[in-house]
Amino acid sequence: MKRVTVVVLNWNGWVDTVACLTSLQRQDYPHFNVLVVDNASTDDSVTQLRASVPGIELLQSGANLGFGGGCNLGITRALADGADYVWLLNSDSTADPHALSAMVALAEENPGLGSVGSVLYEVDTPQQIQLWGGGRVRLCCGQSRHQLAPGPLDFISGASVLLRCTALAEVGLFDQVAFFMYWEDTDLAFRLRAAGWQLAVAKESRVWHKQSASLGKASPLMDEYFTRSGVRFLRRYAPLPWLSIALMLAMMLTKRLLSGQWSRVLAVVKGLREA
Repeated sequence: MKRVTVVVLNWNGWVDTVACLTSLQRQDYPHFNVLVVDNASTDDSVTQLRASVPGIELLQSGANLGFGGGCNLGITRALADGADYVWLLNSDSTADPHALSAMVALAEENPGLGSVGSVLYEVDTPQQIQLWGGGRVRLCCGQSRHQLAPGPLDFISGASVLLRCTALAEVGLFDQVAFFMYWEDTDLAFRLRAAGWQLAVAKESRVWHKQSASLGKASPLMDEYFTRSGVRFLRRYAPLPWLSIALMLAMMLTKRLLSGQWSRVLAVVKGLREA
């Protein structure tokens, strides 16, 4: 039986995290442990989590390291403890009891799989698919598209992904220097695929996920991070980076200008300058 460490990253969202941890207590996979990483929350999350989930294993980052950096703390601990797999599960998610078993079973059937995703569903409409594991990337224009049905994938979403530790030992962890938030899971998937590892989705692994719970939908800060990381990603992978970046920015700015969202326009510009 393979050993799995489940890493849940918390940042100012302990109520959602408690719900996530409660769903993990119902998993039918027999050989896993849960590690919560608190990313320097300012809402008394550490105290609340320890009071709500007695005996919880909790790492404190000491500073907000972003999604990749926070997850890397948990992954590093898992590797040191000899885990075979790491399951990254967003704190704003709840998992079906069979979610982990389904992913491990698929990974064990195919040793060439570097990562396995779940089928993500909307919280408010539980039967509606939000994401079939991951998505595709159009490098020509910097578009990242969610997959809503089975098909080829360029990346697995970090909202729920089972990572094989031997694959991580080969290609490395998230690039927390280049990507504070957004595109880090896509970058890792590109590195895995370049090294010959495959991606897949376990259709029996079901997870209900809130979108952008930490920053909020249509947040200027989300636009800033997304733009900065997107530009850095395209510089690394696009055949004609300058053209891809220009097209991505044109689409983002046009959409926000037409809707009069000036704060989001400025956020995109700021993200570009920081890239």
